[in-house]
Amino acid sequence: MCTSPSFVGKFCRESYNDPEQVYELLGKRGMDLFTLTDHDSIEGAEKLRRHADFFLSEELTCRMPSGTEVHVGVYDITERQHVQLQQRRNDLISLLMYLSERRLFFSVNHVFSSLTGARKEEDFAWFREYFPAVETRNGHMLERANAHAASLAEQWEKIEIGGSDAHALPSAGTTYTEVPGAENKEEFFAGLRAGMGRVGGESGCFTKLTRDVFLIAAELMKEKAWTALMSPLAVLVPAITYLNYRAERKFCRKWGEILFDQKQRRNRPRWIMVPQPATEDWI
Repeated sequence: MCTSPSFVGKFCRESYNDPEQVYELLGKRGMDLFTLTDHDSIEGAEKLRRHADFFLSEELTCRMPSGTEVHVGVYDITERQHVQLQQRRNDLISLLMYLSERRLFFSVNHVFSSLTGARKEEDFAWFREYFPAVETRNGHMLERANAHAASLAEQWEKIEIGGSDAHALPSAGTTYTEVPGAENKEEFFAGLRAGMGRVGGESGCFTKLTRDVFLIAAELMKEKAWTALMSPLAVLVPAITYLNYRAERKFCRKWGEILFDQKQRRNRPRWIMVPQPATEDWI
């Protein structure tokens, strides 16, 4: 469940999922531990805090020193920590120091996606040096983008995590992170930190995204009756999702070539030195 980009968010939410329905569905799909990572919000978690197998998380929209934006998943937080994270999300060094001091588990998400806009080569230097985990399977990202992220995590010896990034109910729990043998939240995170985690489930595709967009549009029309006047525009949805994935493939191909075409030394990325924000371990 996520909040919306600025344009869409003026009249539509990215997700109309009811948290309790999501929780019930994930239980049926065999999930033992559950969290929500809304964009810069913990509002959706209010109904679920009473569940012992739920923990609070969020996805920060963070500004990099280069001026680009990135999504950072931060897991198992408190309400007070959420406030502090929001205050620091546009100052990466301050954010990293806070995450380190509180020993919070965090990841850089969908690094081979154009979802947050442009990327610069120095951004990857920050990811490599200071992020303990990389999202290597996202339920709405292209399989190639997920594969590139997995290769990057292996190359950098990072922890791999996965998540469904579900904006509509049918996608919830279709992608996940598991730690074999973990019986509670503490054992789950201990296993992740020890490198015992593994990702599973689906990547994204045109059909899946198109379906979810139609479902979101239907929920919007239920919430705001006047938007039914826009229903004829629904015929454009497949074209829009196709163009989206076409742009995603181009972005993924560009950064895959920059980061992985290193057989010839001239193609090696020249990593930029970044300042040391803290001396403590990251996780």
